[in-house]
Amino acid sequence: MADLLQALSERVVVGDGAMGTQIYAKGVAIGRCYDELNLTHPHLIRVIHREYADAGAEFLETNTFTANRLRLKRFGLEKKVRDINLAGAKLAREVAGSDRFAAGSIGPLTGVMHAEAEPAPEEKYEIFAEQAAALAEGGVDALILETFTDLEELKIALRAARDNARLPVVCQMAFVENLRTPLGITVVQALEALEKAGADVIGANCTVPHRTAKVIERLGSLTRARLSAFPNAGMPEYVDGRYMYLTTPDYLADQARRMALSGANLIGGCCGTGPEHIRAIALKIKGFRPAPRRLRPRPERVAIQPKRAPAVTVIEGRPKDRTFADRLGKERLVVAELDPPRGLAYEKTLRAARKLKAAGVDAVTVGDNPLAVMRMGNVGMAHLMEREGIPTIVHVSCRDKNLIALQSTLLEACALGITSVLAITGDPAKVGDQPMASSVYDLNSFELIRLIRNMNEGKNYAGSPIGGASRFLIGCAFNPNVRDLDAQVRRLKKKIDAGAHFAMSQPLYDLEKIPRMYERLRAGVGSFPVFLGVLPVVSAANAEFLAHEVPGISIPQEVIDRMKATPEGEQREEGLRIAGELVDRALEHAPGFYLILPFGSIKPAIELSRRIRSRVLQ
Repeated sequence: MADLLQALSERVVVGDGAMGTQIYAKGVAIGRCYDELNLTHPHLIRVIHREYADAGAEFLETNTFTANRLRLKRFGLEKKVRDINLAGAKLAREVAGSDRFAAGSIGPLTGVMHAEAEPAPEEKYEIFAEQAAALAEGGVDALILETFTDLEELKIALRAARDNARLPVVCQMAFVENLRTPLGITVVQALEALEKAGADVIGANCTVPHRTAKVIERLGSLTRARLSAFPNAGMPEYVDGRYMYLTTPDYLADQARRMALSGANLIGGCCGTGPEHIRAIALKIKGFRPAPRRLRPRPERVAIQPKRAPAVTVIEGRPKDRTFADRLGKERLVVAELDPPRGLAYEKTLRAARKLKAAGVDAVTVGDNPLAVMRMGNVGMAHLMEREGIPTIVHVSCRDKNLIALQSTLLEACALGITSVLAITGDPAKVGDQPMASSVYDLNSFELIRLIRNMNEGKNYAGSPIGGASRFLIGCAFNPNVRDLDAQVRRLKKKIDAGAHFAMSQPLYDLEKIPRMYERLRAGVGSFPVFLGVLPVVSAANAEFLAHEVPGISIPQEVIDRMKATPEGEQREEGLRIAGELVDRALEHAPGFYLILPFGSIKPAIELSRRIRSRVLQ
């Protein structure tokens, strides 16, 4: 087949999707070595390659992402590096034939070494070289180094690939918040280093579609280098022991078109994507030629001086009025979500909490590393608020803590005077900003609720006394954005039976669904208080992102169309108007409101809280 680099210069090439996702979908359990399937179940891998090829993929990646000696050592397979990679390359080469490209997939070492010492650069080079040589021997057309977060490690892998394979090399990094990798590498830093190191294609993979599109837009404005994009199918949701990706093929295809128009030469899919996603992408960008680019001057590097952490000041507490628990179910309450800071500078968060209380918010919910992004511990942050007379609801997630740490955290919260908690499963660690983090999930949300109830009865998980009894008001989550609302109500009933006292819903954007939701709730769980989640959209793009990439959220097409029809400079206000209409519709039904801050901005929550208060007093 024609040279890959020549093809990328002439047209946008369609890549394949996630190999691991398809292996799991076909019944292979998590926990076994997927790379070894090249030897033990070659037919399965061949079928997956064929499904992607039939969907329109022209660039088939080998099933070798973790086939290096460090990762294979976990399974006692470190002596089979060559065999596994050689077999993986031959399988992809066989299905690719003369009409498609076969690419050897090589993943990072970062995050692999837990108990072992960090390998020296020379050892890393040897590990990557061993894999690259075997893939080249198997007949691949190119190598793709993907999902790297450590730029220095990627440069070592690129050098090893160049020296041992003599093939085109695609270099992709995983960018998360603020267009940085979890280790803090910016798009510009990655671009400059990889251009200098001689990468043939530079790109991004393993993050959500809209963020991948932003990376490509940034790269496309700074370089004429060939670019690649392999986004995930949105953010995963942990449901009954499984990770679910809910982004639709059509939405992913729309984002792929956006990437192509921004300069991407190679577009495929990463985690959660399957043949249906690749088929939609292929149909959307078929016939596209590489987009022309208008380059901008690259920003100069400015040294950033670290800020000194503010001194911790002790603030005397104020007498409290009736507690949140006293008022629950008797008054229409308003709570607003406020996340702890990402570092030590907590004063801004504390000032925001004060403003929310002054605007009529009855309690501030304090997130537990939401979206798996590392933040200050929420128990400590809530304690600072409580000392100022600001009632809090502390989120407790099953993701980060094992059973021991969960109980320890709850005892700590109780000792510090926290009286309301929200028991949640938590977003998977892999969506966040810490590459070596792992999800725990010793308990699910039902089991966590039961654990908290046990503590309220004076005993721990094992039934041993804890020297007293906590008095937590227990909250839980409720998702109205489902087809079978009655099933969700039944699920809520189980949480109530486990010990929950109130629930907070996912954001709802359907005016007509509000009365139906509360009608079903009354029929299923009586007067149990369920706060209506309200998250104002700030733009049409934000509305589409929430609708297609965030698990648990659904936005009617008419709302998205309304935002698109609004001039760009007025969309934020239009989103707030839509939120106000939802609040007005819910006032006769909802016992309370759960205001979620868009991008951490408290202004919409303050305006909505005042709106609710004014309507209630009328």
